[in-house]
This record gives sequence, C-alpha cells and structure tokens, in this order.
Amino acid sequence: MLRSVQVLFGAAAVVFLLLPLVAILPLAFTSGIFLNYPIPAFSTRWFGELAAADVWRLSIVNSLVIGLGATMLSVVLGTLAALGLRNGLIPFPNVMRTFFLLPMVVPAVVLGVGLQISLVRLGLAGGYAGVILAHAVLCVPFVVISVSTALQAIDRRVERAAASLGASPVTVFRRVTFPLALPGIVTGAVFAFATSLDEVVLTLFVAGPNQRTLARQMFSSIRENISPAIAAAAFLLIVGTLLLAALVGLMNRRRRAAVAPGV
Repeated sequence: MLRSVQVLFGAAAVVFLLLPLVAILPLAFTSGIFLNYPIPAFSTRWFGELAAADVWRLSIVNSLVIGLGATMLSVVLGTLAALGLRNGLIPFPNVMRTFFLLPMVVPAVVLGVGLQISLVRLGLAGGYAGVILAHAVLCVPFVVISVSTALQAIDRRVERAAASLGASPVTVFRRVTFPLALPGIVTGAVFAFATSLDEVVLTLFVAGPNQRTLARQMFSSIRENISPAIAAAAFLLIVGTLLLAALVGLMNRRRRAAVAPGV
C-alpha cells in the first residue's frame, strides 16, 4: 500500500512538472499567429522566424557567447573554490562554503542591483564582459556544489600513492584528481550554461542594448506581442538543455562502467 502511494505521488509530481512543457512545446509548430489550441496546422515557420529576424538571431548568438563565457569562468572559479575548500586552503571552510552559495539564495533583484553598481564602478557595465561576469557570479555555486560532491568521492589514498611515487602536486592534480573529478566538473558546466541561458533579471540590470540574450528577448516579446516565436525559442532552450543533460548522463554512465569491477 505504501509503495503504491509513493509511486502515485511520484507520478503526480512528474506530471505536475512536465505539464507546462507539454502544453507549450507543440505550439512551437503551429501555423497560426496566436498561442492557442487547437493548432490550425503544423508548421516550422516560427523556427524560420528565429533564423530570419535579426533581433532573434542576434539574441541567440549573444546567449551562446555569454553562456559559454560565463560557463568557462564559473568552472575555473568554482573548481578552484571546491579544491580550496576540500584541501583546507581556505580559512573557515564552512563559512566560506556558505558564502559561495549565497548567489543561489539572494533575490535576483538584489543581486542585480548590487552587480550593476559594482560593474559601473569597474567600467564594465553595458558590455559583454560585464554580463559574462554577472552570469558567472550566479553560476559559480552550481559548479562548487557539483565539483565538491565529485571530490568527496575521491579516495585520498590514491592521491597520496601518486605523491609517494614522486609525483608533484601539479602532476597529482593533472593525472589523478582532475580525471576523477571530471564528471562533476562537466555536470557543473552544464548547470552553469543552462542557468546562464535562462537568466533574465541580471541581464536586465547589467546588459546593454547590444547584449540582448534569448531569454531577455523572450521576456520583451511577451510584454510587446505574444507570438509563437516565443514557443519556438523555448523549444530550442528546452531541447538544448535536455541534450546537455543526456550528454552528462552518458559520460557518468561510461565512467561508472569503466571503474566497475571486472570491466
């Protein structure tokens, strides 16, 4: 009886989470000009609109540039932070760990105002560097959590064995720690990239007119004119995120198969 209730509750939770996606994604293929059901006919005209309209095409390029830049910066900073917390190189590790996770809990508006003031003083407001830095601040906590989890699973005796055989700390990290922590780093990178693609509030505060991302363009289009092009853009975001998640799952599966006994 208890197991049946758990299965029912789990299925209800999955349906609750997926229902909005199931409702919006088919509208990306409508031939009409409104987001409504029933769909008059299936068409890919709105994906062509994304490719043809300058404002949509530029927003997609901006999202990729900013997302990749923020991902690389947050992966480097988050990985270094996780290593420092693990090896005791950072004083008061528990306090600092909470500090690194603050961007996840601080309201986006508060974070946006603070970043806008800081970037203006640094002369980075209204440029790609400022937007990438702002998105990286929001993405670092995801990398710290993911890499820290991966590092906790590494047996320190393996690293000590490499060091006892004459390997320098850099060699131990490059040949032992980094390969074992790579799935966590990749997972953090995927979360960081997805977070950057979906971010709107920080972009509204720190981006200039030339850094309009896809999420910001969708937000502006909803305010000005609700078009099925928004559903097409959402379809691309969702499918891209799912593909990245599938890639991470495949990497983790291959890694577990490689280290499994008898393989």
